[in-house]
Formats: sequence, structure tokens, C-alpha cells
Amino acid sequence: MPLTRDLVTSWRGWLTLGLLVIAVAGAACGGAESPPAQPAAEPPAATATPPASSPRVYFVEPVEGAMVKSPVKLVFGIENFQLAAVPQGTVTESRPNLGHHHVGVDIDCLPPGIEIPKANPWVHHGSGATTMDMQLPPGPHKLTLQLGDDLHKTIDGLCQTVNITVVQ
Repeated sequence: MPLTRDLVTSWRGWLTLGLLVIAVAGAACGGAESPPAQPAAEPPAATATPPASSPRVYFVEPVEGAMVKSPVKLVFGIENFQLAAVPQGTVTESRPNLGHHHVGVDIDCLPPGIEIPKANPWVHHGSGATTMDMQLPPGPHKLTLQLGDDLHKTIDGLCQTVNITVVQ
């Protein structure tokens, strides 16, 4: 019989084989501390940039359906668009991707490209302001937040309306 067969079939062979397995396992695991595992390499970044979310304007305060007292505190929000004051002096061209807030009372959003009137029911925030206190009579009101460019023309999709009730 070959030596290998004797080793495997005898009790000494099994004992030797068991000790050999333990020795190999012990050497592989080691008693020393192993270095921390390295994270897998990140896949290379895609060359195309995912599209940014659409720009929007919105009321932070008041929220839709709010019951408020006058003066009404208005806080405006904007995402994915740059808020900027209108330049000083005579403005003949609008800067791209910049705008400022306008608030309309009891009026709907205006269509894109329309100049926002500089009179009631609109209040302009050409300074780039994002808050104001507004005196309103008691009752239901529709507040419209509309972004305008340097020429006060409406920008497509950048308008929000909330309905509130002013209580005494």
C-alpha cells in the first residue's frame, strides 16, 4: 500500500491530518492583528453629469391653508436658481439665470415672459430680499410668489401660489 493511503486510513494518519489542518488554519488566521480591510475601489465616475433638479420658488411661510394674523410674515425660498438684486441704474438686458422675488395678492401666476406690473397687486423685491411683513385685511387671500428677471419679466415655471386666511 502506498504511504498516503496508510496515512489517511490509520488513526495516526487522521490525527496527523487533523493537526496539519489546525496548523494551516492557525497560520492563515495568525495571532497577530491583521491590517484593516481596504474598501473596494470606487468605480470610475460617469462622464455625464446627471441633470439638476428643476428650479423652483416657494413660500417657506405661510404654508397652504394657514390661518394667520396681520401683518403676515412672508418667507420665500428658492432652489436651483440664483437670487440676485436688480442692478442699479438703467437696466436694458437681463442677466441669465438670475432673478428676484415678486409677491402678488389675490392674483394668479402670470404667464412666462410677461413684465410684472410695478403696481398693486404686486410688490417687488428688487433688492433680493427673501422676507417681508405684509398688512392684509381679514379674510381669505391668495398669495403668489413669482420670480422675475432684471427686466421684471416672469421666468417660466418659477411661481407658486398659497391660499391663506387672515384672522383678527
